[in-house]
Order: sequence, then structure tokens, then C-alpha cells
Amino acid sequence: MNEWKGSRFYVASEELMQAVNIAVALEKPLLIKGEPGTGKTKLAEAVSDALRKKLILWNIKSTTKAQEGLYVYDVVQRLYDSQFGSEGVDNIEKHVKLGKLGEAFTAKRQVVLLIDEIDKADLEFPNDLLWELDRMEFHIPETGRTVTAKHRPVVIITSNAGKELPDAFLRRCVFHYIEFPDKELLTEIIRVHFPDLNDKLLSQVLEAFYRIRSLPQIKKKPSTSEVIDWIQALIHGGVNPERIVEEVPYLGVLLKKNEDIDALRLNWR
Repeated sequence: MNEWKGSRFYVASEELMQAVNIAVALEKPLLIKGEPGTGKTKLAEAVSDALRKKLILWNIKSTTKAQEGLYVYDVVQRLYDSQFGSEGVDNIEKHVKLGKLGEAFTAKRQVVLLIDEIDKADLEFPNDLLWELDRMEFHIPETGRTVTAKHRPVVIITSNAGKELPDAFLRRCVFHYIEFPDKELLTEIIRVHFPDLNDKLLSQVLEAFYRIRSLPQIKKKPSTSEVIDWIQALIHGGVNPERIVEEVPYLGVLLKKNEDIDALRLNWR
């Protein structure tokens, strides 16, 4: 497999590139943590695109159970079919639908599987996946079928560190924390989105943005995705770059809490 080296649409640090390639080489899940908006989800898209492999997204919610990622047996639909005499009602396989993990295992070619925001689920969720991620197979008791991965998927797991993950799960992963980019790296990221951005506007945006992030009174600090949106708003509004640091226009694009906006207005100098 070719090594992943980032892309023109996704600027990655050397450490992140190494983490991706080591996880692929060792055939282990890559667990990515970091602040919201630092590109964790976009990473899987970039890896999928660069390696020319289909991306399967399993978006985790607070109610998600590990079983759903394997398969779902639709008992209600089977009962409905039996009542109305539908054909094939005795074929249980017809009422078994593979989940995202099942799709990844049965794909004809290797895929990239993104398990996004795993920390949203309950504490048992990661442990319930240990066997399947280790063995790359699972059993369907209703049909007696064992689903074994045709190709081990490239597994990328993201977490916003909402809760601690079990040690047994962590031991099976390659781990990387995406640090918030410094000015040099953020400049590269911004240039990807705005290659012709005025230098003066860029320097003023960076000065204001990092000053905002440094204020201890700000609880929800603006992220990379929010500074991209802010630049778009500044361009759309035709804002004079000289005004940016002094006035911080379109503040609601950067800050999403009333108390943070009030705190900035009180402490901005």
C-alpha cells in the first residue's frame, strides 16, 4: 500500500502522517483525538481519497449499540411479511441487514471505515467491538452465518475526548492526538482554502484569531473550521483588513456562546 502523505486538500503534520502509515502497516485501528474542528473526520476522507479506497462512515450517537454496526435482524418486518403472506418469509437472511462494520467486512475491495465520535456512545460500546475488530469476523445466530472480512479495512476512529475509553480498547489502537495548529501550519491550511487570499487580511485574521484563543475567559475556543468560515464571511462582506483586529467583525461566526461573546467584548484591547 502506498504511504499517505497528506494531500493538497488536507494539510497534515509529519507526526499525523506517520501515525496513519504505522496504523495501516500494523493493521490496527487508528484512534484520533483532538479538539472539535481540528480535522479528525476530514482525515478519513483524505486517506480514503489518497489511497483510492471507498469510505464507509459509521456516525456514532448516544443511542448507538455495537450490534447495529454488525447487523440488524428486522423481526417486525418478518412478522409483517408472514401476516400478509409475502414470499420468502421463511428466508431469515432476507430480513438481516448488515451494518457499517458488516459492509466493510464484506466489501469486495479494501475500504476505509470511519467510526466517528466513538466517545458519544455508552462506556460498553468500545468493549463490545473488541472481538470483531481483533478477529475481523462476527457471527449471526439467526442464520448461523459467520461473516469474515474479505479484506481488513483501514479503521479510523475519532473521539472528542468526551469520556475516557477502556484500557483494553486503547491497547488495540494506534493513538494520535491532533494538536491545534500553530500559525505556520494554520497558514498552510488557510492557503489550501484561499490560495489568493490577501496577505494583509491573512495576517490580521491570524493575529485576531490566536488572541481570541489565548483569552482565558473564552470557554469554547474557535476552531480551524470556524476560522475558515470567518475568512469567507470577511471576504463576502468586503471588510477592510485594517478593521479586523480592532473590531473583530462577524464575531458570531467565531464564537457560539453568549457568555464568550460578552467576555471578548469586555476583555478585547
